[in-house]
Amino acid sequence: MRLYICIMNILIVGSGGRESAFAYKIAQSPKLTNLFIAPGNAGTGQYGKNIDLKVTDFEGIATFALENKIELILVGPEEPLVKGIHDYFLNREDIKHIAVIGPQQLGAQLEGSKDFSKEFMFRHNIPTAAYKSFNQSNLEEGLAYLETQKLPIVLKADGLAAGKGVLICETLEDAKAELKAMIADAKFGAASSVVVIEEFLKGIELSVFVLTDGESYKVLPSAKDYKRIGEGDTGLNTGGMGSISPVPFANEEFLTKVEDRIIKPTIDGLKKDNIPYKGFIFIGLMNVDGEPFVIEYNVRMGDPETESVLPRIESDLVDLLEGVAKGDLANRSYTVSPKTAVTVMLVSGGYPGDYESGKVISNIENVKESIVFHAGTKEVNGEVVTAGGRVLAVTTLQDDLFTALQQATADAGRIFYQGKYFRTDIGFDLI
Repeated sequence: MRLYICIMNILIVGSGGRESAFAYKIAQSPKLTNLFIAPGNAGTGQYGKNIDLKVTDFEGIATFALENKIELILVGPEEPLVKGIHDYFLNREDIKHIAVIGPQQLGAQLEGSKDFSKEFMFRHNIPTAAYKSFNQSNLEEGLAYLETQKLPIVLKADGLAAGKGVLICETLEDAKAELKAMIADAKFGAASSVVVIEEFLKGIELSVFVLTDGESYKVLPSAKDYKRIGEGDTGLNTGGMGSISPVPFANEEFLTKVEDRIIKPTIDGLKKDNIPYKGFIFIGLMNVDGEPFVIEYNVRMGDPETESVLPRIESDLVDLLEGVAKGDLANRSYTVSPKTAVTVMLVSGGYPGDYESGKVISNIENVKESIVFHAGTKEVNGEVVTAGGRVLAVTTLQDDLFTALQQATADAGRIFYQGKYFRTDIGFDLI
């Protein structure tokens, strides 16, 4: 047993609901001295100090880290990871001692390139949908390939497309038109210069999260998020309208399959391919008749899943992160609450289309039984106002799913701002 406590200054990079949840959890640690969030939002300031830095301003982040004796940096969003923030720190002698939680650029390709991640899965026999990749040079082959496939069919932009680069096409005509639009017309910019055409898997989605130091790992609580804007999972896709943890249908038998067939081969595959990896792995899964298949990897925690997962972790998160940094994660204790967490996301009117910002938010202080994580907010003249499509995440932790659903939905209704919208049916499909 370790009797020492390593006091440290920590910097969280990011500004959304995920980073708010990280700040909430890290602020509880007895190992923390000072917490900074760059750039943060109107809610993260209650847990630490917000710093006005862009997530891709690596030089600015490095300078701040040196001046403030930062010992650990937790990277929230994918963009700085894919662009190589970890590599930037490792490649500078004056900052290489600062631990960065998040993979180096090569490992970040698991999210940065759909083609890279599919090749990785096939190479290591990790169950996933059949696929082929196409670009401008073989677009005609791609159109012909579509004619041989079952419908519906999935088209995925290879690169990062802000969560919008995945299309499910119900007809051959739509599939061909979208493939042309993605590759020839750059529908998603450079992200769709390569397109993965993937078999459609029918089942129930869920997410499993893993924290690894590159050798050992901890399996974090599973979660299910709700992407569609409308009640009953209808309408346009969003960044996420809510989430629940744990997932009722992800029982011990199913999660054992996930660990044996997916998590272990993923960690072993990274080692075999000489891909260093220190950080979170988000595994998007499809439960197809009780069998798990990987839909995608992300190289960070999900949002809004993080807002449901972290409140259930009873262990000191900083201790786990320190284990990742030092490579001794296997020796760190880790416990999870048996309670159920439900997160309901409050969004701006018009989202995920055009929406207005700057709407004054009121009544947050009257939410007593839930945690309010800020996502798209900022402070203007002493008032908290909306500053994004997804505005607030209301999370409650209760003994059972039904009670949690009722509490989170009720508390979401207690908050006011012009144009507020939230789904009242998050998780009710699982009752």
